[in-house]
Amino acid sequence: MNESMILIPVLLPIVAALVMLAIKPFRKNRNGLNLYVIGVTTLVTALTVFACFSSERVKVFEIFSGIDIAFKIDDLSRLFAVLTVAMWLSSSIFQKEYLKHEKDEVRYHFFFLCSLSALLGICFSSNLITMYLFYEMMTLMTFPLVIHSLSKESIVAAMKYIFYSMGGAFLALVGVFYLNRFVDSYEFVAGGQLNAAAADSKSLVLFVVFCMIIGFGSKAGMFPLHGWLPVAHPVAPAPASALMSGNVTKMGVLAVIRVIYYVVGVNFLTGTWVQYAFLSIALLTVVMGSMMAYKEQILKKRLAYSSISQVSYVLFGVALMNPIGLLGGLMHVVYHSIVKNTLFMSAGAIIYKTGKTKVKELLGIGKEMPIVMWCYTIASLTLIGIPPTSAFLSKWYLAEGALNSSTGVIRYLGPVLLIVSALLTAGYLFTITVNGFFPGKDYDYKALEKREPNALMTVPLLTLATAALLFGMFPTALMDFLKQITTTLF
Repeated sequence: MNESMILIPVLLPIVAALVMLAIKPFRKNRNGLNLYVIGVTTLVTALTVFACFSSERVKVFEIFSGIDIAFKIDDLSRLFAVLTVAMWLSSSIFQKEYLKHEKDEVRYHFFFLCSLSALLGICFSSNLITMYLFYEMMTLMTFPLVIHSLSKESIVAAMKYIFYSMGGAFLALVGVFYLNRFVDSYEFVAGGQLNAAAADSKSLVLFVVFCMIIGFGSKAGMFPLHGWLPVAHPVAPAPASALMSGNVTKMGVLAVIRVIYYVVGVNFLTGTWVQYAFLSIALLTVVMGSMMAYKEQILKKRLAYSSISQVSYVLFGVALMNPIGLLGGLMHVVYHSIVKNTLFMSAGAIIYKTGKTKVKELLGIGKEMPIVMWCYTIASLTLIGIPPTSAFLSKWYLAEGALNSSTGVIRYLGPVLLIVSALLTAGYLFTITVNGFFPGKDYDYKALEKREPNALMTVPLLTLATAALLFGMFPTALMDFLKQITTTLF
């Protein structure tokens, strides 16, 4: 395979975005513009899948001696890259209809495509430097998606998003600088790259790694740098909220995995204060996010708090630093991405057709929009962890990973808090379904009006909801692939 095939999926979206800006008459044709974006995203999806068959390292240029901008695809890259393009493709179809009531579609599409380039760059990065540069690019390219409406609320939210993101990136960058003397290279190698000097300065290295976990964890919505999520999601267009919750947060997870498992190594961290602190913060975030979601009455903000909780399920699995826990975490990466895209798209469809944004306004919504609400319900059951939906499996392995770990009281506390969070998840998600389909005798059935969106919205919703169900019923292929990743790390 031609080595340049790895670069094409990374470069094509941003080149296509620039072409879109260059052709002025084309920008004025809304239908053509949307078809162009769908076509580009489809092509990038196909090229990404094709590129995933490569395992060659591609050096673009050298920054300093021994420090390159380079790309290489391994199994972890394949997982996150394919998941990213799949969700971007579904969003490109969904937003063709949704963006009719949004202004400045050209600007939105431009940064939609540029963000895809940034995320694929993170996925395909061969080393820590390349990943960090694309990580910063991702923040800059997703910032306009948050501020898109240019309302006062969106400007405040976008400023908070950039503040938290840059603060987290700064902590990560401190780690990148300090690790230079303690690693043989910045390349991602299963098991880590620490040299003998790291053992002599273990306290410093542990502190640096902890800073990097907190820093990259900000994008994953982990406490204490989680504050951007509940303000950014409600103001961004629903398709952007879906991608930021379902995929942008996963880039924070990917960065943490790369640092722990491919730069430092679990043998260096297992049993240290860093592991216990990471586990404690992840569990705190799980419970805190669930409790805040349970109290929240704005639908998209409730889903944002849910993301804070659910992405930390993944981080908890990563922090366990054993094969079963990591397997559960990686499974939840896939399932949460599918589910959260479904939930935010469902919220977007409701807002688009009814203008309703608050939970208390959704009484009887299942009667008005049954297809959307059935998709929402399947996604909700999945996130709660009800079998045979997919997230039941990921949560099972997370609990099993905790029980098989040597983490003291966290070994038993972890599964208990996961169950508490699942009960809270049922409270803040499934109650909407119950009230939506069973509004009670006081509901005005005579005024009932069907408001189902068209196929451009319902087909992506149905596809993702079906995937959430089928991955739980037929998990073998995905689990076998994920076990290939965990096997190389332990």
